[in-house]
Amino acid sequence: MRNAFLLSLLFAGVFAHAADVDVAAASDLAKANGCFSCHAAAEKIVGPAFSSVASKYAGDKDAVATLSQSIQMGSAGKWGRVAMPAHSSLKAQDLKLLATWVLATKP
Repeated sequence: MRNAFLLSLLFAGVFAHAADVDVAAASDLAKANGCFSCHAAAEKIVGPAFSSVASKYAGDKDAVATLSQSIQMGSAGKWGRVAMPAHSSLKAQDLKLLATWVLATKP
């Protein structure tokens, strides 16, 4: 429980200016779905850093929808050879929350 709280504090600082994002709920959802196994806020692990994703989609009015679809359906080739697995069991509101949270990451 303490680690989850510390993780929430860490990501709260990174995502502090996301007006429509419940940071605690988003980080809990990301943790529960294994996002942190492949991604981190500011550095590449297996997949790109969340800040790199936010930079790539900056200014794209369809970014939330595009990223939500990538999370739901998985993706391949956008960031290299390693494919992102699909998270098809997530509800639309959870996909939107995760996408908004990732896109709010500051580089």
